[in-house]
Amino acid sequence: MNTIAEFTIIGRVGEIKQVGTTVRVSIASSYSRKDNRGEWVERTRWNEVTVFGESTRGYVKRNLVKGDLVFTSGSMGQTKWEKDGETFYGVTLAGERIERLSKGPNHGDDKADEPQERRSGPADDSDIPF
Repeated sequence: MNTIAEFTIIGRVGEIKQVGTTVRVSIASSYSRKDNRGEWVERTRWNEVTVFGESTRGYVKRNLVKGDLVFTSGSMGQTKWEKDGETFYGVTLAGERIERLSKGPNHGDDKADEPQERRSGPADDSDIPF
């Protein structure tokens, strides 16, 4: 049986960092829910998306800065590693598509009304490690 786990996140960019041949983008997404008293409470979740594809990595490094609102989607896979004899498990969010929806406040003197570039990485999954 073939199964794939996919994700979609719309949120604000936090940190962008190069890790080996990948780029990792922290993305904060907010959601609201009612608490025990019936009052609306906003929660923020941080997700780290790993970008493997060369063209998508280039797009992220050239175009995104902290505070930008982005859309990203891709696949999820469980990872396993050992440290000090103990086994750990995690989930990797492999970003296959990422695009800026709006610029954040950290773009400086960019013209706000210029058309935004809407390209991202290749649709092929050869760069995804699982």
